[in-house]
Amino acid sequence: MTTQFLRDEKGRTIGTIASTANGVLVLRNAKGQSLGTYDPELNVTIDSKGRAVGTGNLLTTLLSSF
Repeated sequence: MTTQFLRDEKGRTIGTIASTANGVLVLRNAKGQSLGTYDPELNVTIDSKGRAVGTGNLLTTLLSSF
């Protein structure tokens, strides 16, 4: 499992994207709360409430409310 840290212009961590064993990417905010997932097999991004956001990896668009 790999983790990518997302940082703002001041270098503060605003979130992370971690890959699971089955290849699904999970976005978490700086507090560790799950904001959504991206499944590359289905090519769909899903928000934390289970709603489809769109096709492709749109995880970073879910950070707009941090």
